[in-house]
Amino acid sequence: MTVMLLRIHHTLRFRYDRPVFLEPMTVRLSPRQDATQQRLRHSLRVTAAPTGTAWTIEPDGNEAAVLWFSEERDNLELTVESEVRTLRENPFDWIFTDPRAQRLPLAYAPALAASLAPARPDHASPTVAAWAEGLAATVDRSTTTFLIHLCDQIHASFHHIGRMDGDPQTPENTLESRTGACRDTAMLFVAACRSQGLAARFVSGYSIHHPPEVTEQELHAWAEVYLPGGGWRGYDPSLGLAVADGHVALASAPDHRLAAPVVGSYRGTGVGSTMDYTISIGPIASPSCCPLA
Repeated sequence: MTVMLLRIHHTLRFRYDRPVFLEPMTVRLSPRQDATQQRLRHSLRVTAAPTGTAWTIEPDGNEAAVLWFSEERDNLELTVESEVRTLRENPFDWIFTDPRAQRLPLAYAPALAASLAPARPDHASPTVAAWAEGLAATVDRSTTTFLIHLCDQIHASFHHIGRMDGDPQTPENTLESRTGACRDTAMLFVAACRSQGLAARFVSGYSIHHPPEVTEQELHAWAEVYLPGGGWRGYDPSLGLAVADGHVALASAPDHRLAAPVVGSYRGTGVGSTMDYTISIGPIASPSCCPLA
């Protein structure tokens, strides 16, 4: 098997106009451990050190560090260094174990449907649902062809932009404007899939691929779809590809807010804040140590 070894360095800096009290912060910057990637080394350094840190496993299996603080401060810096072996060279190395899943709309077996329920909400926007239905009809309702066609349509016919902060737009707004950042197009992809019965979720992480609308390396977002026999499979509509060994996932969840890399707030009346970051990700010749237990 061909594998890719990647080194990631990520620093986040928060600055406040004057000292504030930081509420507990959730940090999801640990590369995921699963069948697609193996974390070889990882460290999180917080300056100045928090009062306490708890490493947790969240409902969707994401690993998170919860930081809490007891003293006021006017800045906070998080530095992450990771080495990851990515394993999925071929994103199409699977077969359907349920023949019914080959056509849309997809109906999962009852036990599987219950397990996937949070990723299959049934309140799709009529506009997005109609658009997805048209794409499905174009490909004769083939599940696998629909996913590639949907990914390609968003990549080829939307205007992709970089946007440093803020929640994703609604899928309806992204579809109407045909414009969005990676998190916007990821949520449109998720919504379109769900309207066809597919379980889909939001993923945050990194990619070695460099889209033209981004001038520097940054956090990235894409989607995963659950396919019987294939499990969770990634699709990146902003780059127009099925996810393989060039992506490193940090967190995934049906609700994008539960896959946000960093979540926190502060107390300080009328206090402004700024955030900046530096990210570097690239291949390395060999890992520096053995996998973590």
